[in-house]
Amino acid sequence: MKQYIIRRLLQMIPTMIGITIILFAITALVPGDFITSQQNPQMTEERAAQLRAIYGLDKPIVERYFTWVGNMLTGNMGESLQHKRAVTDVIGDYVWNSFVIAFFSMIFSWIIAVFTGVFSAKFQYSFFDKIVTLFVFLCMSLPSFFIGLVLIKFLSVDLGWFPVGGMSSAGASNMSTWDYLVDVIHHSFLPVLVLTMLSTGSLTRYFRTSMLEVIRQDYVRTARAKGLKERTVIFKHALRNALLPAITIMGFELPGLFGGAIILESVFVWPGVGQVYMESINMRDYPFMLGFTVFISALTLIGTLLSDVLYGTADPRIRLK
Repeated sequence: MKQYIIRRLLQMIPTMIGITIILFAITALVPGDFITSQQNPQMTEERAAQLRAIYGLDKPIVERYFTWVGNMLTGNMGESLQHKRAVTDVIGDYVWNSFVIAFFSMIFSWIIAVFTGVFSAKFQYSFFDKIVTLFVFLCMSLPSFFIGLVLIKFLSVDLGWFPVGGMSSAGASNMSTWDYLVDVIHHSFLPVLVLTMLSTGSLTRYFRTSMLEVIRQDYVRTARAKGLKERTVIFKHALRNALLPAITIMGFELPGLFGGAIILESVFVWPGVGQVYMESINMRDYPFMLGFTVFISALTLIGTLLSDVLYGTADPRIRLK
């Protein structure tokens, strides 16, 4: 196992090098830069040239790439042109706001998907299965911004149960710790609900399909023939093996926890890193764009390695060499 992990970590090095080259080349091919994105009609060509020299945008692309990579190796992702702060500080300020709604939506969606997928497979073609299938396809077909706007219209505007947007109320800094926590939970309910609905749809179909394959296996019929309770057969024997393929999905949840939900954060005015990332694209804030994309790429590679290791640990038949 240790040799496998070490070998995979070493394989990540050329992969990350290739990712940085592709990312930097793509950003270099995009027309315009941070100076032109300002759209300041009073800026002269001389002043624009001075600013490009200050930000290092006038240097050749190869020189800029090696300077950027060299700084990345020391943990310096550069300075955000838009926020005038270090990229690591900007990511640290906003990424945990996105993590809050992503983490809780993942927990709720997995719990709901496991139980609905199991009972949908157990009672295949029943009324419950048809209702679940209808709900799944609705969640998978409707766009996130549409669901978010509908919930805002009915639950926030009409009924007034939840705030329209934001992460906290005005004057939240003067609240006690408990009151501030309750206020954040109150504001995060709708974003978490929308993300849970979107994630539950695909996960439910996945667990249902996996359970349908498992409950037809010989060892499940043998367990029933031994006189075991149906609850024991389903949740102890069948579900345990049906969850094995789901471990692969868990690895890819890691970058999603920190990647932010760009559209939802814009709809609910949630101060997450996804919304900041979208603004950096519009403003041609290349240091933040590159730094955050490399951060997500590294999490994706780590998540893939984690899923492989967990799968090999959960299933003794899988040997990692």
